[in-house]
Amino acid sequence: MVALALVLTLGCGNEQADNTRAGSPADTAPAELVIEEWAVEWENSRPRDPYVAPDGRVWFCGQRAGYVAVLDPETGDMTRYDLGEGAGPHNLIVDAEGMVWYAGNRRAHIGRLDPATGDITKYDMPIPEARDPHTLVWAPDGSIWFTLQGSNMVGHLDTTTGDVQLMPARTDSARPYGIWLDSRGTPWIALFGTNRIARVDSEAMELVEIELPNEDTRPRRLVVTSDDRVWVGDYTRGYLGAYNPADGSYEEWEMPSGENARPYAMEVDDQDRVWFVETGVEPNLFTAFNTATATFEHATAVPSGGGTVRHMYRDTEAGVIWFGTDANTVGRATLP
Repeated sequence: MVALALVLTLGCGNEQADNTRAGSPADTAPAELVIEEWAVEWENSRPRDPYVAPDGRVWFCGQRAGYVAVLDPETGDMTRYDLGEGAGPHNLIVDAEGMVWYAGNRRAHIGRLDPATGDITKYDMPIPEARDPHTLVWAPDGSIWFTLQGSNMVGHLDTTTGDVQLMPARTDSARPYGIWLDSRGTPWIALFGTNRIARVDSEAMELVEIELPNEDTRPRRLVVTSDDRVWVGDYTRGYLGAYNPADGSYEEWEMPSGENARPYAMEVDDQDRVWFVETGVEPNLFTAFNTATATFEHATAVPSGGGTVRHMYRDTEAGVIWFGTDANTVGRATLP
């Protein structure tokens, strides 16, 4: 089956040219940001958190419908793998062998899917309190760091032995959410329930919390640029903040949509531009912050409206960012 691709190309200013077609992307390189979306054939399934596999296909979660699926961007074909009742897959990542690792958010496990056989290996959480693996990220050694939002923990999975270690947040109801690794392999975590971020002390295997200046700040996602500054999307106030671990300083800039921005999905590119989606406006706006000039750029409407764009993944070789939407699409943004 060839899925529908919705294409929006932005030129200078607010000029927009809309086109609808199926199949592969445009042949010409974009002068500005280009967003394409593929409609997912399983309705209202909340496709989210896409990740590019070594073969170029794109895996994503169907959070509401309990599946993971793979999209071939060249043909638009999608293949679905059901995960069992109540799995609630929230996030996935793919290893170098093409194995798909997903967060079984409602069934207290991390799963490993072998696409060749459909077999699933489950790594259960070691204690009942660790009920909701949330967002996964690769460590340099091939292990997995992950957050558990409702459980108020951060975890580590040894993918060779299956051992799971858990670290509770010091602050009650901190809600560990987004997670990112810096250049030294240190995990940084957004604590969505409070005005704090945290890093993992991997020797002590505990969280070190850092309080941000404004008590109303609520960091939902974060990214780290090449200088190891930690960039925070303030979901409630509509600010982009930068924490510098070298000196403990914190700067912030109000987003284009202000307090209505509701920044959610975040990424960073090879120019250290911080990309984020303002989800408090409709359509959602795909926006960049140029960290060299401290200016916002490329506020681009998501063609489907987006509903909410929750997480993104940058394909470094292709120069694109993949994302899923609550409008039941999987999207690709080709970066200028």
